[in-house]
Amino acid sequence: MMNNTFTAREVYDAYERIKNYIYKTPLEESLYLGTEEQKYFFKLESTQTVKSFKIRGALNKMSTLTEEERQRGVATISSGNHGASVSYAAKLLGIKNAKIIVPETTPQAKVDKIKYYGADVMLMGSGYDEAHAMGMSYIEENGMTYIDAYYDDPKIYGGQGTVAVEILDQNPDIDTIVVPIGGGGLITGIAVAAKAIKPDIRIIGVQTEACPAMIRAYEDNVFYEEYPTTGDTICDALVGGVGKLSYDILKDYVDDLIEVKEATIKKAVKHMIKEEKFIVEGASATTVAAVMDDRERVAGKNIALVMSGGNIDGDLMVKLLNE
Repeated sequence: MMNNTFTAREVYDAYERIKNYIYKTPLEESLYLGTEEQKYFFKLESTQTVKSFKIRGALNKMSTLTEEERQRGVATISSGNHGASVSYAAKLLGIKNAKIIVPETTPQAKVDKIKYYGADVMLMGSGYDEAHAMGMSYIEENGMTYIDAYYDDPKIYGGQGTVAVEILDQNPDIDTIVVPIGGGGLITGIAVAAKAIKPDIRIIGVQTEACPAMIRAYEDNVFYEEYPTTGDTICDALVGGVGKLSYDILKDYVDDLIEVKEATIKKAVKHMIKEEKFIVEGASATTVAAVMDDRERVAGKNIALVMSGGNIDGDLMVKLLNE
């Protein structure tokens, strides 16, 4: 495996930087999904601070900023988990000037959450593309330090990869890790770190049928920086294109990629809440959906399913439970 761009050393260094700021989230066995032949364990990043793994990458990146970069202030463009993570990381690290740019159409609940963690929220543009264009202009004009929401950054990947360090410390017998894929930062960090610790471990990535960007990228041998979403999805954290660094690295580290149906993802969210008693967002539930759709393909004896986040909309959760 030749990869000199991003290595496990980035992950180990990241863990030393961030371990005092984050929760070592539980790795809990499922008594419902498991069989005598296969045990499943939930890595509950849904219980992490800000209820998302993304705080790991944001903290690692922002911990490595120079004093001059800190003084300039930090900014990002994200109304989701990354925006909340940058906001909270700035608070933890004492970076007083933090701006989170979001579209004018962002629900007030998301705006309030980002503000709660300490950053200033700036409303720009009628949609994400317009907000991104206007936000980048603002960041450049004001000389702020940009914390990339697309994660094409080894420091972000390093932070995300600390999930794997914890999994294999909590249970060295884990032989398969199943990970949701959006832009690819989480699975890249996990795959590189896990294979360095345990070379024969299997890494499986999962995407929704509504936006299987990474799967199609490898099938078509084309890097998709942008990728359309087909139909409705409850996995808003997994839509869009893929990171170039992930695209370049993952083909040497990931053992399988699975595309799951939206109907199964909804069923998986419902299962997690009603049976397992864990609140998870749609992106997290893709890993459970992979087991429901194709248990034989998710092979292994001790399988970790990464629950990447727990920020599900309350109205959506009620709707799914009542269906």
